Amino acid sequence: MFVVATAGHVDHGKSTLVHRLTGMWPDRLAEEQRRGLTIDLGFAWTELAGRQLAFVDVPGHERFVANMLAGVGPVPAVLFVVAATEGWMPQSEEHLAALDALGVRQALLVISKADLADPARAIAQARERFAATSMADPPVVLGTDLDQVRAELVALVDRLPQPERDADVRLWVDRSFTVRGAGTVVTGTLAAGTIAVGDELEHAGRRVTVRGLQSLGEDRTEVGAVARVAVNLRGVERQRIVRGDTVRTPGAWLDTTEADVALRAAGELHRELVLHLGSAAVPVHVRPLGTVAARLRLARPLPLRVGDVGLLRDPGEHRIAAGFEVLDVRPPRLRRRGAAQARAEELATGRVRPPDYARAAELKAMGLPGTGQRVGEWVVDPDWWAARRESAVSAVRRWAAEHDVAAGMPLESLRQEVGLPAAELVPKLLAGTALKVAEGLVRPPGTGLPARVDKAVRTVEEWLAAEPFRAPEADELSDLKLGPRELAAAVRAGRLTRIADGVVLGPDAVERAAEVLATLPQPFTVSEARRALGTTRRIAVPLLEQLDARRITRRGDDGTRTLVVAKP
Repeated sequence: MFVVATAGHVDHGKSTLVHRLTGMWPDRLAEEQRRGLTIDLGFAWTELAGRQLAFVDVPGHERFVANMLAGVGPVPAVLFVVAATEGWMPQSEEHLAALDALGVRQALLVISKADLADPARAIAQARERFAATSMADPPVVLGTDLDQVRAELVALVDRLPQPERDADVRLWVDRSFTVRGAGTVVTGTLAAGTIAVGDELEHAGRRVTVRGLQSLGEDRTEVGAVARVAVNLRGVERQRIVRGDTVRTPGAWLDTTEADVALRAAGELHRELVLHLGSAAVPVHVRPLGTVAARLRLARPLPLRVGDVGLLRDPGEHRIAAGFEVLDVRPPRLRRRGAAQARAEELATGRVRPPDYARAAELKAMGLPGTGQRVGEWVVDPDWWAARRESAVSAVRRWAAEHDVAAGMPLESLRQEVGLPAAELVPKLLAGTALKVAEGLVRPPGTGLPARVDKAVRTVEEWLAAEPFRAPEADELSDLKLGPRELAAAVRAGRLTRIADGVVLGPDAVERAAEVLATLPQPFTVSEARRALGTTRRIAVPLLEQLDARRITRRGDDGTRTLVVAKP
């Protein structure tokens, strides 16, 4: 199927021409039929030379330009009508400016009412206006010669590029209504992708299901682009889905309220305009960045992608301010001095450097290629990644120097310092650096004890060499300036073993205790163990609990213990 929109000044015969071509009158509203004036979008279709053509007929009155733009936004070709009796008129100019801003390239110029006036003047005026647009030198036919109009329409659609039927779906809704017994139905021009009955789509962050499909008045099980389509949806009330909304492939699009764009056919830019893209019309604040680019801040989120084409309109002055092409849907903040100028220079090239990091799915949703270094589900810039690794190594070594008895730098602190977007990337970043990651901490390998701690631990080791099961008392440890952090560092270094809070013995204390207890009659009591070990209850009880935990001893119901193995 091919979809063609009409364009042209009010009362120049757009709807009449569509009716003559299709046998269907596109005006559907009672008020339109009563007044003989197109107010909203109309739809009709026919078959020409084996090709199915659907027409989106748009209003030509200046009061309904927003409706006109909702119709032509997703459509790749236009049937432009100029009446021989009036020639080029104000809405002819505005419609042409809109089509040029949208980058429409394929057009057919039809001169209507050629039986009522000499068409030469209208043809000359139209050719002059079209010459400077994206549709330069379109074929021109007289509306009185329907066979020629049909032939040129066939040639027009044959020039259109092949649609991407495997692409993600983003259907811009131009109409929503309720059908009794069926529920909510939306219509739109499917520019890319394929929709099938049973598909799950997304609207406003919620899943909806395709209950049914129609195209050109017939039920379908599947419709591929390009097509006019009516979609019966389950999961959304009609009042909650309106013109300018989208139904789309779940998870494949990112809503954004900011975008950097390249401007085309730009006139005077006011700060407050209306953005038109697809069927959407959204108030937008415009911040020029140089003469050929701007940052747009939207009043509500839209699912934009790099490469999207739209236009900015000043509704107060009834003029098209500029066309635009989206260059970045996640633009950087412009906080530092000179950032805006640097950004303007980058945008002026028409290309924007991909982000340093993003999930692969996010890049696709932004409309960017997934080029770069793949790290799990992330894609990173190789130079940025290498710089982060170097920064991480330095940060950890600096932390170790400043916190000489700490277990290691907290992983989250390291993530924040080097600017990684997710903690899951830290171990991958540190791979091959010899830094060790354990229990949420990062530390350099082979980190020794600082001299002051090493000296104090040597004193404890001397005490334990003489009396292996007499742990230093709290005051003795305090005199040596061995607090909990220093003791923990000594345990990590393998110099001491922690038996309980504030209780440390030599690194082989458990094994040596097992050897001593093997000489006792089995089972034995805590008191018997204490005497054999030559220690106090403060040390004997937690030491025996350690032996229990390692299954070297087994505690009986009466509190006695039996050695299970002579050695661990």
